[in-house]
Amino acid sequence: MNQQYVEAAPGIRLWTERRGAPEAPALLLIMGAQASGLGWPEEFVDALAERHHVIRYDHRDTGRSTSTFDQHPYPITDLAQDAVAILDGLGIERAHLVGMSLGGMLTQLVLADHPERVLSATLIGTCALSETPYTAPDGTRIPVGELPGIAPEVLEMWSRPVEDKGPEAELDRRVEHWRVLNGGQLAAEDAYFRDLERRIIAHTGTHVASTAHARADDSHMIRTDELAGTKVPTLVISGPAEPVFPPPHPHHLAQVIGGGGTRVVEIAGMGHALPPAVQGPLAEAILAHIASVRA
Repeated sequence: MNQQYVEAAPGIRLWTERRGAPEAPALLLIMGAQASGLGWPEEFVDALAERHHVIRYDHRDTGRSTSTFDQHPYPITDLAQDAVAILDGLGIERAHLVGMSLGGMLTQLVLADHPERVLSATLIGTCALSETPYTAPDGTRIPVGELPGIAPEVLEMWSRPVEDKGPEAELDRRVEHWRVLNGGQLAAEDAYFRDLERRIIAHTGTHVASTAHARADDSHMIRTDELAGTKVPTLVISGPAEPVFPPPHPHHLAQVIGGGGTRVVEIAGMGHALPPAVQGPLAEAILAHIASVRA
């Protein structure tokens, strides 16, 4: 395991961690909004690192990376440039990318704007950065704006102000958040997520949650033509209990990326979280996808 900082832009240092054989194919993990790289579970990262040189990192304004949003606001697209800067800083020409939630959107931006840097892509719990309508199984074309939205219980929680009421209250809030995101098909795993968040707080050095990514400019992210024309092999993970981008969002992604040549794999019971029950099947799906690309 190797930790180092990469300068992504003037005044912006990003914490990175690498594990696995350095000579193995590189695999970059891109987490969601306000999520430290430690949001990728240890066992999951270890499973991928058996075959790959796995990199996870803290976005700016998370974990040990530079926090500057309040002084120097930036758009979400800068976070995608940060992913490319990670590859540059670590001397990696091309990598397999795995992105979750906002990280799945950032992966699409890199896929569209820097396809020469991407060996393969895996998208988890995200939506398409495309204006192309979804074609339902019966042939009906559904505009993107009419696809199923975020579950009410998630929206209700996201609408609450994030207040500093101390470390234990913050842990309670985060565990409740994971319980809602987990969906209703798998056990809530409160103890697991409490332990995960304790490690993230220790890693970050503070329990105070940032809201930078929620406030960042999210314009100029649509890449309809670029995604349709990509040749990069892409896998979309579908979670039947997904409360943020529920089905048919995964199949919409598959239709609009690479001219419809993208595969979809469903992980039983999965929501918008990575509890122990999904980590093994998810790692197996990603490894199988990458192996098929290399073959």
